[in-house]
Amino acid sequence: MWESVGGASPLPAPKRMSQTNGSSPDLLKIGDFAELVGTNLRTLRYYEELGLIEPAERSAGGFRYYRPTDVNRVQLIRDLQDLGLHLDRIRELVGRRGENEARQALAQRVGAALRAHDSLLEERMSRLEAQRKRIREALCKLGACSLCEHNPNPSNNFCEPCACDGASLPDLLSALF
Repeated sequence: MWESVGGASPLPAPKRMSQTNGSSPDLLKIGDFAELVGTNLRTLRYYEELGLIEPAERSAGGFRYYRPTDVNRVQLIRDLQDLGLHLDRIRELVGRRGENEARQALAQRVGAALRAHDSLLEERMSRLEAQRKRIREALCKLGACSLCEHNPNPSNNFCEPCACDGASLPDLLSALF
């Protein structure tokens, strides 16, 4: 159960909350939870302040405890941040978990969040594929450059345009010459 988080390397089993005061033995102390998700207490408290996460319980002393499955929620928040979303927009997408939310409303909210996430991933994948295409073009031209007698330098404007074919260099090659 604790071997990996989001495909990451194996993690040590965190310390769990003791079963005092009728609490669930599966809840994680905030420090252990922070370690498990690879963040710090300040970030978790900030996420809570924004309404992105909330502890499953608080002890009589005010200590926060989280469910092991809350790891998934923090990972989703990070994934959405990696896709360029601001935390305010993430809060709109993932919303606060509602205990009294009707099943149909919950399904609609979750479905909308998943579709938005998928759309963001599709956009990112398109941009990444365009970058890969630019790299392939630069590598192809670099192959031709390896046979050329000219050496990119300031006196020939770093081979811009190409002395062999007169064409502009691919932008990535121009940036690196």
